[in-house]
Amino acid sequence: MPWLVLRGREQQGVLRGGAVLELTDRATGRLGPDILADPPDLAGMIVRLRAVDRRRELGDALLDQRLVAGIGNVWRAEALWSSGLSPWLRLGEMTDDELWAALDEAASLMRASIAGQRVERASVYRRTGRPCKRCGTTIQSRGQGDGNRIAYWCPTCQPNRSK
Repeated sequence: MPWLVLRGREQQGVLRGGAVLELTDRATGRLGPDILADPPDLAGMIVRLRAVDRRRELGDALLDQRLVAGIGNVWRAEALWSSGLSPWLRLGEMTDDELWAALDEAASLMRASIAGQRVERASVYRRTGRPCKRCGTTIQSRGQGDGNRIAYWCPTCQPNRSK
């Protein structure tokens, strides 16, 4: 039995077995700009990302719904792989152009998926220990941030400049 059903004119999302959903102005007012807005406010997202601790890791920041609303773990992993950016990069190490590329890629991938376009199978998400589709290096994963959400990346295609 569905726990939550969200219906639009042409699409529907169904969640089974959810926990607590709070939809109040108080809860939604804390959300950052929506990655799926048409068009997404990428400049506003970058402003928010620049306003937090410069030592914060990119992969962790992209999952913070107060900074950018809508990006989940799958799209974080795939967008960062597509844009060649490590989830372990510190925000202070990155240019605005790199942030823009990651956000734009996430928006593009997510929009294509919602539109029912065939999105290539996962390149890094849940592919730990398998070869990278681009370079053949073994995909790695480990927990990241306070939520310990699993980050997936290719150490060759997504180098971490701080190491």
